[in-house]
Amino acid sequence: LLDISDEEARSNLARASVMVLSYVAQSARGTKQTEIPESEVGKAHTVVERMMIRWRGEPDPLHTRAIDAYFVSAAEHGMNASTFTARVIASTGADVAASLSGAIGAMSGPLHGGAPSRVLHMIEEVEKTGDARAYVKGIMDRGERLMGFGHRVYRAEDPRARTLRRTAKELGAPRYEVALALEKAALAELHERHPERVLETNVEFWAAIVLDFAQVPGHLFTSMFTAARTAGWSAHILEQKRTGRLVRPSARYIGKGPRKAETVNGWDDSVIQLHS
Repeated sequence: LLDISDEEARSNLARASVMVLSYVAQSARGTKQTEIPESEVGKAHTVVERMMIRWRGEPDPLHTRAIDAYFVSAAEHGMNASTFTARVIASTGADVAASLSGAIGAMSGPLHGGAPSRVLHMIEEVEKTGDARAYVKGIMDRGERLMGFGHRVYRAEDPRARTLRRTAKELGAPRYEVALALEKAALAELHERHPERVLETNVEFWAAIVLDFAQVPGHLFTSMFTAARTAGWSAHILEQKRTGRLVRPSARYIGKGPRKAETVNGWDDSVIQLHS
């Protein structure tokens, strides 16, 4: 990035973004099915439709609409973990591939990009038991993490969750009612146990329902999140390049104060002899 123009960087980011969508689509389609001809892919009117044709050949228009809504909701969201990673790498002057690769690495973490697939597991468990409140109580009694609730930024309902909830309802997602019951049970239990904390539904919860409606397998949820967020990463990488500044966070030491060497565990006279 340091040695190329803004125009070339933008071109590289555009090509890399298209490649990400293509990789996800081809990986989802698998090697056992024949590849969709470029002549068919080229008939798409939007980038999401293009990806879906490459994946499924003749995708259900409602599935394409669901993915489009999800991509819009997930495309950009400020200085999150993966975006910050991308900007730090870009600030060193590394190339587009390095910056995007670092962001993808951060996205792979279950606390960032992996949450929607874990929400789907909760939905499946509630379907088995038929008792959302009891399931939520069990999770919290065991001290386990309730995925899809709470956010580091929002102290009220995540507006993206509201959008995807509406999308799931409008599209007639088969798991909408179960998800709604689980959401209500979870919020009631969270508010009852932690009245001092503002814990509301976040985007990952309803993202899982929308992606499930579009028949996206759970193991591809993080890949779909990556495909969507590539747009935001690209904008941040280009913006960071234009600043021309290296990102160098500072840290404040909060460990033990000054102490004598001989009080450190493992210290003995041999250390003195080694340096004498």
